[in-house]
Amino acid sequence: MTLLHTAAALRDLPRRSGARAVVMTMGALHEGHATLVRAARRRAGAQGQVVVTVFVNPLQFGAGEDLDRYPRTLDADVELALAAGADAVFAPSVDEVYPGGEPQVRITAGPMGTRLEGASRPGHFDGVLTVVAKLLHLTAPDLAFFGEKDAQQLAVITRMAADLNFPVEIIGVSTVREDDGLALSSRNRYLSAPERRTALALSAALFAARDRLTAEEALRARAACTAHAAQDRSAALAALGEDRAAADAHAVAYAAAVPRHAPSVARAAARAVLEDAARLDPPLVLDYLALVDPSDFTEISDAYVGEAILAVAAKVGTTRLIDNLRLTFGAESPASGAASGYRDDVTPVHQEAPAPDSAARERSAPATAVPPTPPTGPLGATR
Repeated sequence: MTLLHTAAALRDLPRRSGARAVVMTMGALHEGHATLVRAARRRAGAQGQVVVTVFVNPLQFGAGEDLDRYPRTLDADVELALAAGADAVFAPSVDEVYPGGEPQVRITAGPMGTRLEGASRPGHFDGVLTVVAKLLHLTAPDLAFFGEKDAQQLAVITRMAADLNFPVEIIGVSTVREDDGLALSSRNRYLSAPERRTALALSAALFAARDRLTAEEALRARAACTAHAAQDRSAALAALGEDRAAADAHAVAYAAAVPRHAPSVARAAARAVLEDAARLDPPLVLDYLALVDPSDFTEISDAYVGEAILAVAAKVGTTRLIDNLRLTFGAESPASGAASGYRDDVTPVHQEAPAPDSAARERSAPATAVPPTPPTGPLGATR
């Protein structure tokens, strides 16, 4: 295991015969980072090389953000990286990465970098792309692994690599969650016990949207086969006093009669959970909830077909957290919540599935029951 602090030492690190993979982090490593390192180790193979970078990048922190208190735990980070399969850790100082002070020339993230996280944190993605570009030049990897929890970050990095012809394959790795569903994050350590309970609303909102979408797609699949018969069956069952069965048949008939509106239903299911969490003590303060096209992070319409990302950001106490889940609309199979290949509209991003131990952390919940009467609008479908 080699701990390197300078670009010169990194250049002197002998390359192996296989691929070199890099995992970029800001330190305070946890099981989510370990999953990235293990994915890199598997892909690079025994003949390859895995380099983990540890650098708290000041360019991506805005005024009033937590740069000064961001946890620095280098000794523990090196130990975790070694255990997960890294060959070297590159932990440069700020002066080493930015020897002339803050760089005058930076990479801009374009329109996608001004949405969601970019709107909440102006300039954030410009700082991310500038340091990622520098670290790609310094580490010269064949493969670079990033977590899908930071979905927008993954998207802008992928766009940069494609647009600027970086000779590297960008690979997304599925989000790792605690047993209760909370996405692993270095910032989770800031949460008190009551704050952590409130923070569970982020993942709960995403899972509620997934489950409601599953129910909606299942209804539409049934409706495609039984549309008119279901309405007749509903009336007959109601006459017999079979209210639950009649309501089910009525819901199927309704699904056949109205235009597809699954995105609105998914949004509303998630928002209902977040609205409830806003009344907790301590409350969840929502920054955004968005259902977006992965190629440009613009909001999707109800007519959208394909993979989308449901993203949420909120504060609990003084800690800001983000999370997201991939949903598929209009597919033959209902959305399952399992991450599939993340796609940019220029270059495909290969997605690495988590190892079995981390995959087991993904939360599953029973599908939300179908309402007994037709919804009158998006909120009526989930309340």
